[in-house]
Amino acid sequence: MEIEKKFLIKALPENLDSYQKKVIEQGYLCESPTVRIRKSNEDYILTYKSRLGTEHIHADARVNQEVEVPLSREGYEHLKEKIDGYPVEKTRYLIPLPDGHTGELDVFGGRLSGLYLVEVEFADADEVGKFSPPEWFGEDVSGDIRYTNSFLALEEDLSFITEN
Repeated sequence: MEIEKKFLIKALPENLDSYQKKVIEQGYLCESPTVRIRKSNEDYILTYKSRLGTEHIHADARVNQEVEVPLSREGYEHLKEKIDGYPVEKTRYLIPLPDGHTGELDVFGGRLSGLYLVEVEFADADEVGKFSPPEWFGEDVSGDIRYTNSFLALEEDLSFITEN
């Protein structure tokens, strides 16, 4: 199970290149349930996500059932030709937070250039309630579907990105 909160950011942290990073390209084969393919550095992954059975875990976080399985490069390339919408390109920086969590800062590229989001994953609902975002985090957009990667991959009108 995946329990996470997602935020816009106020400012990029300093020394971004000092953090571990992943160069990610992903696409969506289905939106409901979510079926995603991802290339993360040199790893290839097929992910299935569903919200079924998670509706009452925590109101202020995004909760999904999630299953990931490895793909070969050839399998990824084959499925990439079948994605809906556009591929999502981003660099993910893994930033240790003072409370022991990790902020996964996504700096988007391609057609989503200028968008920055940070996600924090939690072990359970209690952790969500105790979380205090660092100063550089901005608005909590966990409940805003426009900031889900599947929406970003399919949406034509991205004018809301420049509004923030």
